Amino acid sequence: MNPFPSIDTKAELEEGDILAPRFDANGLVTCVATDAETGEVLMVAHMNAESLARSIETGQAWYWSRSRRELWHKGATSGQIQTIVEMRVDCDQDAIWIKVQVAGDGGCCHTQRRSCFYRVKPVGADAGLPLAKR
Repeated sequence: MNPFPSIDTKAELEEGDILAPRFDANGLVTCVATDAETGEVLMVAHMNAESLARSIETGQAWYWSRSRRELWHKGATSGQIQTIVEMRVDCDQDAIWIKVQVAGDGGCCHTQRRSCFYRVKPVGADAGLPLAKR
């Protein structure tokens, strides 16, 4: 089920005002969720046509779980419901960015952290150092 239209030209895809997501071979687009207030990257997940449509319809984040192969309403069990404040699509419509407010304890990661991006990889002169948790 894909309720979204396809766009025929690059100009329409990149400059038009119609949402026509370009799902990959698995029927998914990447979605980046950030905190609407601070801009902190909270998580990266995937959406299929149904989860994207539900997200738009409900104003809450729905994803496709690749590991469980099922729709996933973020926060349905944890209380960490993500209310979408703004949704953006990138230039070639193959990635989604949502700015969210998180309910419950404000966390997003299954490791009980606020963000899934809690490890830092040193680069440059410090590249040989291990990952650091923050």
